[in-house]
Amino acid sequence: MKKLENKVAIITGGAGSIGKITAKLFLDEGAKVMLVDLTEDALKAAVQELNNDRVKYCLADVTKASEVKNYVDETVKMFGKIDTFFNNAGIEGIVKPILDYPEEIFDEVISINVKGAWLGNKYALPQMNDGGSIIMTSSISGILGSTNLSGYIISKHAVIGIMRATTIEAASRKIRVNTVNPGPVNNRMMRSIEEGEVAGHADEVKRHLENTIPFGRYAEPIEVAKLVLFLASDDSQYITGTTQIIDGGIAVQ
Repeated sequence: MKKLENKVAIITGGAGSIGKITAKLFLDEGAKVMLVDLTEDALKAAVQELNNDRVKYCLADVTKASEVKNYVDETVKMFGKIDTFFNNAGIEGIVKPILDYPEEIFDEVISINVKGAWLGNKYALPQMNDGGSIIMTSSISGILGSTNLSGYIISKHAVIGIMRATTIEAASRKIRVNTVNPGPVNNRMMRSIEEGEVAGHADEVKRHLENTIPFGRYAEPIEVAKLVLFLASDDSQYITGTTQIIDGGIAVQ
């Protein structure tokens, strides 16, 4: 039997690299999937690429309660239930030291990464099946500190706090709640951060960052997606309240 046979999943940030490849794994394992993102063209392209009649999409700004409630309601209307919620939407902000970090960018990062994650749990949890799974995307930056990414780092620490609070409140219903905490991932977000560190020298920044990782490379989106699949499946039925680090060894240094 497939790992997610007859399961229904919501994936926010569903048009991004990790969201989209996680959706493919979920579909391959038998799930029905609702992709949620901010841009309809990107969602349509993702659905077309996935090419599966068990995937649908819903447009939403995750910082607006009415739109979060709507994507939850639309999922139940479309598929009848919710078993898994991959609360994944997030942005990196910009690369600047705290003294130069624009307040409006900080507010945007906190609104999407923190409020959006909190609203997702707030509205998904009541409609989830008992025994389900919430997986939240934090980061190695939610555990460690570094320079020039204060908005992102603060927001990803906060995601862990939301996870821990939700874990306790959801435990009586045997709903598992965990974070995935990737190190650098080979995707658009890291291209933005690399370019932000030293404009015009992104490749050099990438090589430098890879040299700080014990495994000597970035994670690939599929590797993060496989961890999310494990947490979504019944293979993880006694795992809750954890920060699942996937960083090639960065955190032990």
